[in-house]
Amino acid sequence: MNLVSWNIQWGRGADGRVDLDRIVADARRLADFDILCLQEVSAGHDRLAGCDGADQFAQLAARLPGYEAVAGIAGDMPHPAGGRRRFGNMIFSRLPLRQVFRHLLPWPADDGVMSMQRVAVEATVEAPFGLLRVLTTHLEYYSARQRAAQVERLRELQREAAAQARSPRPGDPADGPFEALARGGPAILTGDFNFRPTAAEHARMLEAIDPVTPAWRDAWTLVHPGVPHAPTVGVHDKLQWPEDPFTFDFVFVSADLAPRLRGLRVDATSAASDHQPVLVELG
Repeated sequence: MNLVSWNIQWGRGADGRVDLDRIVADARRLADFDILCLQEVSAGHDRLAGCDGADQFAQLAARLPGYEAVAGIAGDMPHPAGGRRRFGNMIFSRLPLRQVFRHLLPWPADDGVMSMQRVAVEATVEAPFGLLRVLTTHLEYYSARQRAAQVERLRELQREAAAQARSPRPGDPADGPFEALARGGPAILTGDFNFRPTAAEHARMLEAIDPVTPAWRDAWTLVHPGVPHAPTVGVHDKLQWPEDPFTFDFVFVSADLAPRLRGLRVDATSAASDHQPVLVELG
């Protein structure tokens, strides 16, 4: 099973041009992916650099026939000219898709610090080896306080979901909203976390949760032990990121999924965003 995760910066490449066709082509070049996780998808945001305000959630879905699209809206606000402006993440799956959750992450007040609402999108899919929870997110960039709170919520979500996977609930015989759908136990969490490998937030993500919940593991260190994380930001876009390239994008897997990791690679060639796409192989 192949999964690609990518912060696409609303399709804006290092050349300043927004091109969703280029995004899809580069993702396909990286792998024949079963699941695609995207961050920074926009609709109605015509003030973003290079963006015409089109509904990219719909445009991306149209470019990926054969995949079921899940949109996770974090920011939803009125447009001054009418309509709505939306910003968030997406999951595309060609594997059978079961229950979907959209978790708005904590957004505690942080006086004088610019920030936005963040979301984690979760979908249980029927992978070749069984039910798998796939989550993708984009944590706060400017506020360390909010980012820390969001890390705690991701840890709590892992506790909650693992407990539900162990203790399936009874269902509604009428197949209504109480229908009992299994929540995947093994999980993969991808996205732009806006912290570096040496940050306290990264260490916190990996700490034990409780005696029975499989903790998060950093997939890069499992696949490439002793090797520094490959950079995912500022590889090509030196206007926004003039410093040396660095890592903000991670893949975390639950400890019970770790034995299925077969590969993890950062594509350093694409210049279709200010971030690099990441390929995960599971078997």
